[in-house]
Amino acid sequence: MEQIDKISYFILTKSIGLYINLMSYVFPEKAALLAYKYFTVPREGKLLPNAIPDILKEAEHEVLLHEDHSIQTYTWRGNEKKILLVHGWESNASRWEQFIKYLRKSKSTIIALDGPGQGLSSGIEFNIPQYAKHVNALVERFQPQYIIGHSMGGATCLYYHFKYNNPILQKMVILGAPSEFEILLSNYKKTISLNNKTFQLLTEKFTERFNLHPSEFSGKKFASTFNLKGLIAHDVDDDVVSFNEGKEIANAWKSAKFIETKGLGHSLHDEKLYQLINIFLFEE
Repeated sequence: MEQIDKISYFILTKSIGLYINLMSYVFPEKAALLAYKYFTVPREGKLLPNAIPDILKEAEHEVLLHEDHSIQTYTWRGNEKKILLVHGWESNASRWEQFIKYLRKSKSTIIALDGPGQGLSSGIEFNIPQYAKHVNALVERFQPQYIIGHSMGGATCLYYHFKYNNPILQKMVILGAPSEFEILLSNYKKTISLNNKTFQLLTEKFTERFNLHPSEFSGKKFASTFNLKGLIAHDVDDDVVSFNEGKEIANAWKSAKFIETKGLGHSLHDEKLYQLINIFLFEE
């Protein structure tokens, strides 16, 4: 069954790429918009209000309005120590379920959000600059001392701190996060076999959309400017984000420590790792 799913996914992605490539010769702008859409619109991660996971039902719900977006937040009340959790691509706040159960032992207040176009938050498109705006809205509202991000959520945390540099944050934990946006784009190009013309148009679309060239979007460059304490964890068996990207972020971040794991994959769900994060946040 898994092999059939892989074959179906391969056929689908290559078909999309072929369609976009053919369109680029006749309607180049439409081809770029379509390529951008497939890169930024999550296929999974949305939640129905009447069918949310039990872990989220246990939290206090609050919707923050920011610009034209509504941001769904969840709070598990505790003491004055506050931790903000930032999930990744095609996910929502419930991905933290195992970790939340562990963190609640610390008696700290835990806050999580659904990213743009995911969970119960509004929107269709998921992108890091927009996500960082949502994170900033939560930091200003809840004033957390600690922030933890997984995968694209980790990349968002790096960009967020580089752009906003809110002094309330004391420590940051990054789990399985990509560093270089150009690598993400290059992998996308290979996955759906975009031709060079379409890929160039897509790159220009990103630069126009965010006023930032993909080559300038670098987690290791952002981290090299940080003074706050950091912890980066990455698994050698991560088949989504290269282990080397996590290592590069750690090498650039002078006040950060690096944890190498094995056998946890991209999700990094593990009680021993949770313990190490807990020590980093509350005992060091």
